[in-house]
Amino acid sequence: MKMRDLELRTGVSREVIRVYLRHGLMPEPQRPKANVADYGEEHVRSVLAIRQLQKEKRLPLERIRRALDGDTDALPADASAFPHLDSLIAARAGVNDDQLPLASLAARNPHAEADARALASVGAITLIEHPSGLQVSRIDAQLIGLWAEMRAAGFTEELGFTPDICRLHVEAAETLAHQELAIFLDRMVGRRQEDPTADMAQAALTHLLSFFGLVRLKTVLADLRQRGPG
Repeated sequence: MKMRDLELRTGVSREVIRVYLRHGLMPEPQRPKANVADYGEEHVRSVLAIRQLQKEKRLPLERIRRALDGDTDALPADASAFPHLDSLIAARAGVNDDQLPLASLAARNPHAEADARALASVGAITLIEHPSGLQVSRIDAQLIGLWAEMRAAGFTEELGFTPDICRLHVEAAETLAHQELAIFLDRMVGRRQEDPTADMAQAALTHLLSFFGLVRLKTVLADLRQRGPG
């Protein structure tokens, strides 16, 4: 949809919507060519959620942005705002039902189709059959883009680095996520209301990801020191 359609769907003017975009509260629109912007249902959900947080919780845009970046101190004590934040986080991360033609990724990444097939073979993404050609979800498009950035950083096929090496990360991430969820539900189901539980879940998603990354960094550094001279 175009900007005028987004205005009609949300009742929010384009000037205000552009402020939301400048603050990084919404995903960027698709730009098939210069001076053309296409918006989707995730933008409708984002605008309505931001508006509701502003009106009901009286949160300024800066606090909403901080909350989306994982700063739970930016949230009001009333955690009932979390369902709205969940919608915003999902939209900004591209977690929705929208699909992109795989061919549309080739402009930025000429290896997109080969990368997608390799990533699909290790379970990292899902290729969706469509009469017009293969499609991927927005979050899977981001995963394909991340591998393109790895290649640009020097992780090339000539050195033996292919998307297949991501199998380890897929298996580890899925195992960790399943176990985390099982532990969380075991401890929390029936003990707290839904909204505070969502508050805790969001904090865990943010902080434990950083925790995992730091432990991984420590392990890599320790291994390198053990392998070093002396």
